[in-house]
Amino acid sequence: MPTDVTVAHDPALVAAALRKGLRSLAKAVVVITCRHGGQRHAMTATAVSELSMDPPSMLICVNKTASLFEPLSQGADFCINILAAHQGGISTLCAGREKGEARFAVGDWRQSALGHAYLADAQASFFCRNVANMAYGTHGVFIGEVLEVLDTAPINPLVYMDGRYGSFAVAPG
Repeated sequence: MPTDVTVAHDPALVAAALRKGLRSLAKAVVVITCRHGGQRHAMTATAVSELSMDPPSMLICVNKTASLFEPLSQGADFCINILAAHQGGISTLCAGREKGEARFAVGDWRQSALGHAYLADAQASFFCRNVANMAYGTHGVFIGEVLEVLDTAPINPLVYMDGRYGSFAVAPG
């Protein structure tokens, strides 16, 4: 029996319960990058999901207050870099107060033939063409058609849950 009951007609209570409930949802940590106006931008995120395999596409959600929001809403293409377990420092840097080029001070950042900034030793990097977006509440929802994928092995992503970083343990099998 649940101990916390949320009154469905009170949006503030529902939002607080949602925040609390989502703390138990483990998510891979990514850094989303784009280039706009001759400048690179980067942001740590967990609100990322595969959308379709036909056409291959990804969905990202970005808060309207984030520095990445404006370039994306103006149509900048983007790259989703899934971080490896040892890349917590990159995540922290790209989620902090530093902006613009300062977020690229740590890590092996390169530029793809398509012009995307990507992390060479990320678990995977998805190079996306920004094909659609919409605003919803506090966020923008952006759909990227995947044009290219770089994938490394072994799989050991950085995971975020309950306000902490961790890694994924494979169950014996």
